[in-house]
Amino acid sequence: MRRRVQSWWRVWLAQDVLALLMAAGLLVTGLFFIYSASWRGEETGIVGAWFPRQIWWAGIGTAAALALTAVDYRFWIRQAWWLYLAAAALLVAVLFAGTRVYGAARWLNIFGVLVQPSEFAKLALVIVLARVLGGGAIQPRSLALIVAALVIAAVPFALIAAEPDLGTAAVLAPTVAAMLVAAGAPFRWLAALGLLGAGGIAAALSPLGRFLLDDYQRERILTFLDPSRDPLGSGWNAIQSAIAVGSGGLTGKGFLNGTQNVLGFLPRTVAPSDFIFPVIAEEKGFVGASLLLLAFAVLITCYIRTAWTAKDPAGSLLATGIAGLFFSHVFINIGMTIGLLPITGLPLPLVSSGGSFMVSTLAGFGLVQSVHVRRFRREVSNV
Repeated sequence: MRRRVQSWWRVWLAQDVLALLMAAGLLVTGLFFIYSASWRGEETGIVGAWFPRQIWWAGIGTAAALALTAVDYRFWIRQAWWLYLAAAALLVAVLFAGTRVYGAARWLNIFGVLVQPSEFAKLALVIVLARVLGGGAIQPRSLALIVAALVIAAVPFALIAAEPDLGTAAVLAPTVAAMLVAAGAPFRWLAALGLLGAGGIAAALSPLGRFLLDDYQRERILTFLDPSRDPLGSGWNAIQSAIAVGSGGLTGKGFLNGTQNVLGFLPRTVAPSDFIFPVIAEEKGFVGASLLLLAFAVLITCYIRTAWTAKDPAGSLLATGIAGLFFSHVFINIGMTIGLLPITGLPLPLVSSGGSFMVSTLAGFGLVQSVHVRRFRREVSNV
């Protein structure tokens, strides 16, 4: 009993403290600005439902992170295929019995709670790729490494894109690429794969795009290229987001004083979630936005450091994949809010509101911490 207690203490004392501080800071920052994005103004004193719901989901996510930190990550590596199959089954269930919100069937109603399986499917994909690419069954630096990863990733990618949720599906590509690089895949094949992806994007933007993309997806690309073509319709969010970011100046307008947010120019349906970054930039300015980006950079660096110091290939690849997911979300979300990328429904990790996304992000954090606290153990289990 004493040995077990000592082992638990070693786990908690060996955590990545810097990563903990960054994650906690981002989580608290998100709660503050979700409150701001939900604020209805001093004349009413009403706060929308986003804020109390997010406290609930943050609590569930924190519990998940603590539980996953305590459990040896190699347990999940051994269960990788079962997790992958369960995730695929849930994605199929979404296509046939999903709840539609804003025209897309991305959620399952489980006992009155809307759950988005695609968020957990991303983690399942990272875990199964960590097992396949890090288990030694495939010869390193071979074409078979890339083929295996693409075949495994194709199933969740196709199912998520069919919901339709092309934004979530898109984050899988850089995540898989990062894991392939870490696994030692030949650069020439990765470069060829990148050129193929660029060709696909070019085809989507060409007249052939009408056969490859849904109407709303083509509209998003056209709006990205020229938001002024429909300033009161499809271009509204992009224009108002750019105004919010630019009007913050150096130090911002102050908490709860952002006019784009409080006056509703940033729609309340998206301000607490996909467009939380403009709310922060308007109220805290360039300084606040820069500090937020710095916190993200430090946390991602902690993930990469954990991947670098992991004692087995599977743990290293697991941390690499979660770092890739995290970075992709940050890059795409902020890129779309400042006009560098088309508008997609991707939230900002640990900051945006969202139940399934918050829980899956904190679960990923817990998995990386599990790799980190066990980095000095020399035994490597067979996966």
